[in-house]
Amino acid sequence: MKYVIVIPDGCADEPQESLGGRTPLEAADTPAMDQVATAGVVGRANHTPLHLTAGSAVANMSLLGYDPVENFTGRAPLEAAAQGIELGDNDWCVRCNLVTIKDQIMRDFTANHISSEEARRLLATAQENLDQWAGQNEDDRRIELIPGVSYRNLMVYRPEAGEAAPFSVETRTTPPHDLTDKAVADNFPRGAGSQFLAEVMSRSMDWFEGHEVNLARKESGKLDATNVWLWGLGQRPKLNSFASVFGKKGAMITAVDLLRGLATLVGWDRIEVPGATGYLDTDYEAKGAYGIKAVADYDIVCIHVEASDEASHEGKVDKKIEALERIDEAIVAPMLEHLQTLDQWRLLVTPDHPTFIRTRTHSHGDVPFTICGSGIEADDYETYSETNASVSTLAFDQGWDLMPHFIGSKR
Repeated sequence: MKYVIVIPDGCADEPQESLGGRTPLEAADTPAMDQVATAGVVGRANHTPLHLTAGSAVANMSLLGYDPVENFTGRAPLEAAAQGIELGDNDWCVRCNLVTIKDQIMRDFTANHISSEEARRLLATAQENLDQWAGQNEDDRRIELIPGVSYRNLMVYRPEAGEAAPFSVETRTTPPHDLTDKAVADNFPRGAGSQFLAEVMSRSMDWFEGHEVNLARKESGKLDATNVWLWGLGQRPKLNSFASVFGKKGAMITAVDLLRGLATLVGWDRIEVPGATGYLDTDYEAKGAYGIKAVADYDIVCIHVEASDEASHEGKVDKKIEALERIDEAIVAPMLEHLQTLDQWRLLVTPDHPTFIRTRTHSHGDVPFTICGSGIEADDYETYSETNASVSTLAFDQGWDLMPHFIGSKR
């Protein structure tokens, strides 16, 4: 049996007045997703327990079949795994966004989608200043800033022997994408170690002011990266391999380090696709083609697309619809056509969490899914939508139970 999952990240949404009371998914022209619904079933699942942060880290862990209540330790450690960063038992990893804050308002949590090269140069300057402030040298750093992709970077805190890190599970931080166009003054870190985090965030404003990267960005009409925003901290999670839990060999296709890290931690291979950007301009066709090719070599293939989530963060309903239509046309349709040539297969289409155009941020709550393929008896729904999912009797209040249902396997 071959299994394929397509994740249009943040796809689930609310009815929009501008769309005549329809959601972006309902307004989008998605014949392939509707074909999956017609041939199979529509249901709903909740991947974001209320006491955990509503976001991709928790939701995708659940979607892959792991209880985040037991296994989630923070977002940043997952991204560390994607970069091959080894965390010791006492080490902590912190997400380090480059952001644009003006007049204490979060203007852009991506610093206008700053390039990876620009981010690397800014972080190099920040590291030099951090070393001086913390009294450390390049050969013996306890605190290290690690460039990632664009605005997405990391800070690793490695305590000295016998020393404890200042953080704890009670340390609270706010994701910058939850603060778009909002005041940041009351959203700095709180709890154990928060003074250190807040100090680095504040000092980085001086480190970046007048930096050649920012001067060049301003001259070209782009937003400057005013400072770092630290959040999503945690320690290394201990996840059992997917093969040991479900007996399947898996592969992940994504442009997002969070999903790369999850794949690494559960023992899945990562397939890198040229042109996959993690943004609206990603190469949808290439993702679809690489996914189809991977089916021959793996039991389960997961294709994650960030574009629909990014559109929500920007509050662009037209771009969200466009992303969903591109996913349908370039990924779901050719994949479904390919799977139908095989003897035994199943296809699941599902977002990880809702991301509302109205709030521009992730939300708790159910997401719609649709499954078709071998052994799936069709229900009465002919379209894939939040409306149909909301009245379906097929529901998983614990979203991590969806995976064993999908693959027909007990844990």
